[in-house]
Amino acid sequence: MSVISQLVYSLPKENSQRMGLSLRVRRRGGNKKEIIPVTSCSEETEITIPSQFLCPISYELMKDPVIIASGITYDRENIEKWIESGYQTCPVTNTVLSSLEQIPNHTIRRMIQGWCGSSLGGGIERIPTPRVPVTSHQVTEICGKLLAATRRGDHAVCSEMVGKLKRLGKESERNRKCVKENGAGLVLCVCFDAFSKNAKASQLLEETVSVLTWMFPIGSEGQSKLTSTSSFTRLVELLRNGDQNAAFLVKELLELNVAHVHALTKINGVEEAFLKLINRDTICVNSLVSIHHMILANQETISRFLELDLVNITVEMLVDSENSVCEKALMVLNAICETNEGREKVRRNELVIPVLVKKILKITEKKSLVSVMWKICKSGDGSEVEQALRLGAFKKLVVMLQVGCGEGTKEKVTELLKMMNKVMKMNGFVDRSDSSSIEFKHVKKPF
Repeated sequence: MSVISQLVYSLPKENSQRMGLSLRVRRRGGNKKEIIPVTSCSEETEITIPSQFLCPISYELMKDPVIIASGITYDRENIEKWIESGYQTCPVTNTVLSSLEQIPNHTIRRMIQGWCGSSLGGGIERIPTPRVPVTSHQVTEICGKLLAATRRGDHAVCSEMVGKLKRLGKESERNRKCVKENGAGLVLCVCFDAFSKNAKASQLLEETVSVLTWMFPIGSEGQSKLTSTSSFTRLVELLRNGDQNAAFLVKELLELNVAHVHALTKINGVEEAFLKLINRDTICVNSLVSIHHMILANQETISRFLELDLVNITVEMLVDSENSVCEKALMVLNAICETNEGREKVRRNELVIPVLVKKILKITEKKSLVSVMWKICKSGDGSEVEQALRLGAFKKLVVMLQVGCGEGTKEKVTELLKMMNKVMKMNGFVDRSDSSSIEFKHVKKPF
């Protein structure tokens, strides 16, 4: 709760008539208007909102007025935040609430709606009638019907119940929280597993996956259902069709338990499915994270990914992708460089060193970038070090040390600088890249 809000709670009620009531309305198009702060614009008209229409917490026009046990009316969103912060008192009267139940104030809501459309309200667009939040009983009832229909194999009823849960979640964050807290996650996992072998249940499974994306973390029982052979096979099929929700779901499962990674790598065609998602205009970051987990957990997958040209795809991704994508791509390259085969494949790509040098000072998280450069320079024939030098890597790496980095990264940077210094001495090479003079106070001598 902000300091301002707490101060507002302590103000006498009559002060509300002197605070935040002067507003102006501006035409948005046609006859519709919106409320904005008071300005000097000549096209705006000043209006005054009746104090009884203002929430005592936010002093804004109430969209969903509700009465609490003290008899005071608040906007539902504001009083819920107050209660969720741990308070069990009325913000205005400071009395302890005998019940935390919130009852819609239909009278005030109708008065606000009427005022909005009247001349006194300046023709402000009517606030849509809010939906009543879902209750635990309603969620439990829906989940019960979904579970029973799943056991019967009733595809139609399952689709109807999953659709209801999805609509509830779209209405409000409160609804999502209520759905999640009342066991919907496990029931959805059971449903997905039960229909995973049904070729005609594609629409149901896609809808189930979309709802499951806001159910994490799920318990071990739900995980076991989603990671069965049939469920994983169906998730891979969804990946192959470009389903971003399935990509998120798989990534979350892999991060929960390494055993899930081993189970996924046994599914035929999983590598192709992930590559299809990252080799497109809109790169799926979740798929990059999943590929990273797979390579780290099972190095046999590196060979399969290398055959599918993962190195070239990932390096091209680094050229002009946004920071977050580049960082995940570098994590994948770093994992690939754990094997001799992987390092050799990375070294063969002519873009690797230029891209790495270009990104040294542009990437926020530099650990993977430095690790990739260190691995290919240390295991190479020296040409990679010389190329990095000619591209201005030396001074950029020194800047990295001055700015600061992790201990492990610092050691690799220092070793890279020593390798570069050795090449400069042997070949009489001078780094002529544009840069201001740099103090090498963090670098171990000699240079």
